Amino acid sequence: MESMKILVVDDEAPIREIIKKSLSQMGGFNVEVAQGGLEAIEKIEKDVFDLVLTDLKMPEMDGLELLKTIKGTRPEVMVIMMTAYGSIETAVEAMKIGANDYVTKPIDLNELILHISKVQKESILLRENRLLRMEVRKKFEFSNIIGKSKKMQEVFSLIEKVAPGSSTVMIYGGSGTGKELVAKAIHYNSPRADRPFIPFNCGAIPETLVESELFGHTKGAFTGAIQAKKGLFEEANGGTLFLDEISMILPSVQVKLLRVLQEKELMKVGSTERTKIDVRMIAATNENLEENMKKGKFREDLFYRLHVFPIFLPDLKGRKEDIPLLAYHFLDCFSKEAKKEIKGISKEAMKLLLEYHWPGNIRELENVIERAVIMTDQDHLVPNDFPKDLMEGLSEMIKRGVKDRKSLDDIKSEYIKEILKEAGGNKRVASEILRVNPRTLYRFEKKGHPI
Repeated sequence: MESMKILVVDDEAPIREIIKKSLSQMGGFNVEVAQGGLEAIEKIEKDVFDLVLTDLKMPEMDGLELLKTIKGTRPEVMVIMMTAYGSIETAVEAMKIGANDYVTKPIDLNELILHISKVQKESILLRENRLLRMEVRKKFEFSNIIGKSKKMQEVFSLIEKVAPGSSTVMIYGGSGTGKELVAKAIHYNSPRADRPFIPFNCGAIPETLVESELFGHTKGAFTGAIQAKKGLFEEANGGTLFLDEISMILPSVQVKLLRVLQEKELMKVGSTERTKIDVRMIAATNENLEENMKKGKFREDLFYRLHVFPIFLPDLKGRKEDIPLLAYHFLDCFSKEAKKEIKGISKEAMKLLLEYHWPGNIRELENVIERAVIMTDQDHLVPNDFPKDLMEGLSEMIKRGVKDRKSLDDIKSEYIKEILKEAGGNKRVASEILRVNPRTLYRFEKKGHPI
């Protein structure tokens, strides 16, 4: 525990001196005293205190008035109320307006130290939560994309470089990695920001309608075309067209797409007239497009037209240090939406989030946090608020260890290997997930345990 500076406020000198002596000797705290609320306020204005331990009933200014003053000017200061048994209702009222805890007189000094330790732990967790939220809001955001990892900082740098121009961008990334967010970041940080951003998922509608959706059609161009229709390229004119899952485009449409990129003009289905357009195209896929090209599934000339400025998005399991930032971002969003006052995520719950392999990437994390916010009845998310999937990998590993009669070191070795794999082989990142010093991993390996 960190060393704390405590102010004891009580109008009875013997009580405050006994508490001061006991907290200093038994708890190792730095303790000062005040004989009433007015003196306490003077001391708080001149000095920094972590905790105020105050009596409830005092002349001049009672404990409730002092509490309101402290929380109004120094909300980060913790307050524990001391009250007689007959004033429990007032102490509960004090909790409602900001007190962190209360103890009853006569004071049991051992119990008091336990209360202080409990409040201190809560304060440390709240401070960590505030810092994480500040990181999300200030340092690691780029147009709603969140990440402090080296890989994401590289992505931010690429977005900043490519956004001002009109070059075609190709975004590669697994499902749920945030490809559309990157496309929007490029658009809204470009000179086209006040023009349309039109997203289109190439695999979301029947193949026979893709050509009409993209390029438009004339009246009578096909059965059911009862009137002319603008395509998405025309709707995006002057702005950006984002084509997700570009690998699913039919070869016949690929030819037309190539023409649009080369000539900056299109022909509607059923028309022979050419229409000039000015559209920046951003494409995305979760497949290896170069491999598809080599297999003849994707046109080579179109591939190179699209592959002007590639951006590769990492899977969430390759950027573990971003998980707390993302988790708190989603927690803020969903707790506001659910009108719940959820202060944070417990350390045990965060450990689960960090150890899980996230096959669904950021979208899966978002869904997990949304579900947890709905499930929880507490002011912090805890492991039981999460789906069982998050614990399956670990439990299966333990079951295998029991079945095969493995030693504890063998199970440790297997577990460390899995974490290292998730951390991309980076022992520093792995040690952060495991909550150990990096040297511990090197010592473990040096003893002959393969990791």
